[in-house]
Amino acid sequence: MDFVGPTRDELDVLGEQLGFSPLSLDDAFSGRQRAKIEHFDNHVFINAYAVRFDTDAGELVSDEIAIFLTRNALVTVRGDDGFDMSKVEARWADSSDLVSAGASHLLWGLLDVIVDGYFETVESLDVEMEKLEEAVFDEQSSARIEVQKRSYELRKSLVVLRRLTVPMREVINPLIRHDLKLINARMVPYFQDIYDHVIRVADWTESLRDLVTTLLETNLTIQGNRMNLIMKKVTSWAAIIAVPTAITGFYGQNIPYPGYMAEWGVWVSVGVTVLASIALYVVFRWRNWL
Repeated sequence: MDFVGPTRDELDVLGEQLGFSPLSLDDAFSGRQRAKIEHFDNHVFINAYAVRFDTDAGELVSDEIAIFLTRNALVTVRGDDGFDMSKVEARWADSSDLVSAGASHLLWGLLDVIVDGYFETVESLDVEMEKLEEAVFDEQSSARIEVQKRSYELRKSLVVLRRLTVPMREVINPLIRHDLKLINARMVPYFQDIYDHVIRVADWTESLRDLVTTLLETNLTIQGNRMNLIMKKVTSWAAIIAVPTAITGFYGQNIPYPGYMAEWGVWVSVGVTVLASIALYVVFRWRNWL
């Protein structure tokens, strides 16, 4: 049974019919719970998050799902229809040989689709990271600003993904132990496979977080180097301009000096200005300052 946006009265009626704990019903109705698993006498309550990456918006989208498992039934409660249950139904249909495992098979299909969504999300983030790596070395200033912006956005998405996926290890772990009577022993290896996938997603997420931090630092370093290069060029041109300024300032004095009131004095001042400027330009070019 799948309930989308049920009222509290509807959940209370459901709880009375199936014997669900009022505490788990409160969590299912209020939402915003961390991923967790709770054991009761006649049912297991699981709160999980499905995650997907919206490529157009460039951000992470999560859907909270409350799951009630009994010996013969699986009940899901969702706040909206953002999560695609048709994928879960397809997973159940593709694994019809496991139908004899009962509700455990239904739980496995649901959790398997959720964790597969984690893989798709982290792969999408990895693709975004590759685009970011290429943009880091783009010479355009607009690209550098975009790199800084996207780096922070990706880092934020990775933090959210980690916060949602890491607790799933605690959710899956009890399902692979043999102390839950509601879990069919035949399904334990399948839950173990989901657990391994969660571990891989968590490790992959950590690697991407480290990478985006490195890209941020690299981008800042490149910007610093570019700024130093610009300052070096500006300073070199200022030094070249300072030479004719100093010479013309000297000859602009209202006192006699060698060449004063003589034609050759003009040519000497012009020659010294040109030669000194050319000499500085050659030296700066040789030192790669221009």
